[in-house]
Amino acid sequence: MRKRLWGSLVLSAVLVLTAAGCSTTEKQSSGNSSPEKKTYKIAVSQIVEHPSLDAIRNGFLAALKDNGITEGTNLKLDVNNAQGDQTNNLSIAQKIQGDKDDLVLAITTPTALVIKKQVTETPILFAGVSDPLGAKLIKDLDKPEGNITGASDMNPEAVSKLAEFIAANFPKVKTVGIVLNTGESNAVTMAKHAEEAFGTHNIKVIQAPVTNTSEVKQAAESLVGRADALYVTLDNTVVEGVNSVISVANAKHIPFFASDRDTVEKGAFATVGFKYYDHGYQVGQMAVEILKNGKKPSDLKVTVPEKLDFIMNLKAAKAQGIEVTDAMKSAVKDQKTNIIE
Repeated sequence: MRKRLWGSLVLSAVLVLTAAGCSTTEKQSSGNSSPEKKTYKIAVSQIVEHPSLDAIRNGFLAALKDNGITEGTNLKLDVNNAQGDQTNNLSIAQKIQGDKDDLVLAITTPTALVIKKQVTETPILFAGVSDPLGAKLIKDLDKPEGNITGASDMNPEAVSKLAEFIAANFPKVKTVGIVLNTGESNAVTMAKHAEEAFGTHNIKVIQAPVTNTSEVKQAAESLVGRADALYVTLDNTVVEGVNSVISVANAKHIPFFASDRDTVEKGAFATVGFKYYDHGYQVGQMAVEILKNGKKPSDLKVTVPEKLDFIMNLKAAKAQGIEVTDAMKSAVKDQKTNIIE
């Protein structure tokens, strides 16, 4: 009896220990196979709804998705549009400050300026900003301070190449008219660069100032007879009403040049530019460095567009009375993508 009892006790102890071991292993296994996933919260603010700005946002989100951050899965996205209204712009920034996001994307200079002022701790990335130094968003492109960095959409080489192209292929162009919102700092900076670039080829720049989009058509019409060609910068006010400039250029057979691909796709003749989707993707990659790799905005230098190419619209050329030569086409590296027919 004693032997049987002792054997039963030993067997029971073994079973208890085995069960405990299995339970511990199962818990450990369960913990390893189903780790808690982090959900990221990102706010996006842009000054107006516009194809280039929307492309920035789409490229940004694509970069996040390619790195495992996807809306509806582990990303809560708050997209805001000020509709060109500075009061809305401020209200959006104040709301974002109270929301305590993991990161904020500010698209365009006016948006970035107000976001920087209101959002003092959350990491901020800017995009669609032409002159972050001149706008005083940062003090150093290579070593940004505080909680903000991003990507500039202006590569000075672009307007220099365009000016060279115009001088070589449009010898009759002695004056270029620019419709310009003089209250938009990035547009003013780009206009200054354009004036310097055209000046090296003895081409004079004439400005037609506007304060809002409704004035764009009248400003473009005021350049007829005074300018041999038209040009617009990455000016949010003007680009929003760029169809008016296109109508004037087509009606009067005036060559119309732009600073961005989207405006060329709409009806400007040519630009030296890049895809704003790629620009947004660059910023999205910076966001990944911050969100997943622990980088701070101050660790990431400001980038500029690298994939520059000539982009031209052959339908626009016909509408504006431009004879497109083989020499013009030869300036385009990626002709399949960047010659629009």
